[in-house]
Amino acid sequence: MTTTPTTTGLLPLPEKTARLTTAAGALTTATTALAWTWTSDFPGDLTHYGAPAGLQLTTLTGALLTLLLTASALGIRGLRWLTPAGRNAPTLLAALATFTTTWFTLAAIALHLGGLVNLEPGGLAAAITSLTTLLGALALPPDQPTTPPPTGLRQRLTAALATTPLRPPTRQLPPRAEILAIAATHAAALLAFTYGIDTDDGAPFIGYLILVALAVPALGRAGLTARLTQLTHRHRGAALTTALLAAAAFPFTQDTDQYTIVGANILIFATVALGLNIVVGLAGLLDLGYVAFLGVGAYAAALVSGSPESALGLHFPFWAALLTGATASLAFGVLIGAPTLRLRGDYLAIVTLGFGEIFRIAMLNLNGTTGPDLTNGAMGIPNIPNLEILGFNFGRPHSVLGTPLAPYGNYYLLMILVTALVVLVFRRAADSRIGRAWIAIREDETAAVAMGINSFRLRLLAFALGAALAGLAGTVHAHVVTTATPEQFQFAGPQPPNSAFLLAAVILGGMGTLSGPLVGAALLFLIPAKLDFLQDYQLLLFGLALVLLMRYRPEGLIPDHRKQLEFHDPTAPDAPDRRRTDPTTPLGATQAKA
Repeated sequence: MTTTPTTTGLLPLPEKTARLTTAAGALTTATTALAWTWTSDFPGDLTHYGAPAGLQLTTLTGALLTLLLTASALGIRGLRWLTPAGRNAPTLLAALATFTTTWFTLAAIALHLGGLVNLEPGGLAAAITSLTTLLGALALPPDQPTTPPPTGLRQRLTAALATTPLRPPTRQLPPRAEILAIAATHAAALLAFTYGIDTDDGAPFIGYLILVALAVPALGRAGLTARLTQLTHRHRGAALTTALLAAAAFPFTQDTDQYTIVGANILIFATVALGLNIVVGLAGLLDLGYVAFLGVGAYAAALVSGSPESALGLHFPFWAALLTGATASLAFGVLIGAPTLRLRGDYLAIVTLGFGEIFRIAMLNLNGTTGPDLTNGAMGIPNIPNLEILGFNFGRPHSVLGTPLAPYGNYYLLMILVTALVVLVFRRAADSRIGRAWIAIREDETAAVAMGINSFRLRLLAFALGAALAGLAGTVHAHVVTTATPEQFQFAGPQPPNSAFLLAAVILGGMGTLSGPLVGAALLFLIPAKLDFLQDYQLLLFGLALVLLMRYRPEGLIPDHRKQLEFHDPTAPDAPDRRRTDPTTPLGATQAKA
């Protein structure tokens, strides 16, 4: 007896009715032009007509995305490229994003102003239309009908959000058009990041996070993320260049240093996370004291950069200070790694954790009383002078092509160059024979040794290289914060960088990938900076987030293909499809042959 695949969604409505309901509900876009409250006391001032503001813009973005995906699913010409994979699953996620941001905004208005009576008819209309959109999207049939039809709510929801294979493009774009599409994507990412970092703290930023958390998976289910991945694989150089140019444009969008310093610290944090990714992601070595190498670079630079509090009294040029910080961290990496890297697993983690604490305590004790007078103890080395390279003073505002650039914007652009260098090193190392040996050691050290790989030497090389990259970032970090104190380099603390944050950034973003630690570092630094009330519950929330991540997405936000196939059953409805891997890459070619 043949079982008919299910063609209904989570709600029992005909498909045509469901699509019309979803499209009609997408008129939430019109409600954002109405006033949602009567007073401007709520952040964002949602009292204007014809001018969406604040959280109304997040609702407008979600509603427009829902409308575009619905129109693409209906086969409207000119919009079919928006859904090269799934059609209904991305529409459902976009509708959920619109509904969640809208109802969160209305709830925030009621709580902030003291009751639902403070809502205007525009807000009530937005609530009704966003709910209508969600109900229509819930009634859409799954993109992959299953036999037998799922019965439980969880099974039906899994089927509704299941991924589908990426369909080949109907027409191949010329190379220049593909590079232009990559550049446009990076420009859109810059716009989204700039809007998010300029958003008011509290409820407006939470609404922005909700929208991003649901809209990005919607684009992934639609197949746009996989299509962009294919384009970046074909044009790696152009993709990296446009990404760096988009990142370099950020300080020119800011009038003050309020968020430029946040961007500079994100780059420092991301650079150190990339170095840790070599140790943890490629070589598979659990290092819980990695922030100590950042501290070694920072202290080495502080001692030779002309600070009046420096015990050495040296003033090296920046390039020499940079080499000093990297060399000092490299030396400590070798000294610590040589006697300890014969350990494995938890034992190695405990030893590295001890090294991190020993470094911090040693910096406290080198105060002239309990030890040599080198680091001024808890006071640290303050008053580190601003950098000056070829007459360009990084501590002064400048103008580039008539656009003002604040002092921290100078350090931000310097960190762009340092990050580009670290990215180049990571790419070359990961794609080299040594990088493949690291991956082999990570996957099965016994088998790697049996194949002739010198496990100890390569593990020591990964440890030393990661330490040197952390030292590079530490040198710039010392000049950005103009001081180096032991409290900055702890295992865990209220503010990054610290070892716990760095490890969380690598795991959250995706171990062994290039962009994963960058995304993870940006999220872990930006969210606490924007949500001050999380300071007291930071470690609790991060622990909860990591537990949920390990349960539902253990491979990270931007996973490596090997990890993705390892953690998911290929026969499961939500498992990654092997056919979507780009056959032009070595991994894709291997999977295609398999």
